[in-house]
Amino acid sequence: MNSVALTLSVLPDRLVVCRLNASDPIPAWASVAAFFSITRTADELSVVCSEARVPAETVCERGWRALKLDGPFDLALVGILATIATPLAEAGVSIFTIATYDTDYILVRETQLSQAINALSAQGHNVQTVDWH
Repeated sequence: MNSVALTLSVLPDRLVVCRLNASDPIPAWASVAAFFSITRTADELSVVCSEARVPAETVCERGWRALKLDGPFDLALVGILATIATPLAEAGVSIFTIATYDTDYILVRETQLSQAINALSAQGHNVQTVDWH
């Protein structure tokens, strides 16, 4: 899979990655935007959503942008995430990943977005912007 050029779309919203207590209810503000992800484990409730919706007192990391791998991809394919994660790691770009049934989303800090696009483009990937508004 490493030699395949992929198409990625930069989603328009600034996102946050929030950590809530495992027993907390899912907050109403978490699911109001076009893109959000909610994961509950025995250890935590993790919410990724639009930065504009999150109350200031919430424990979170602000200033993320999402790159969507344009799928869908067969769940049996191997190495799709590595094809993207490896050049970003080599460029010093930290990532936070979210997977869905059809595709993967790679979150990078907005301050590293240009660096991420350049690293992926240098590997032959096509990175484009999306406007959901």
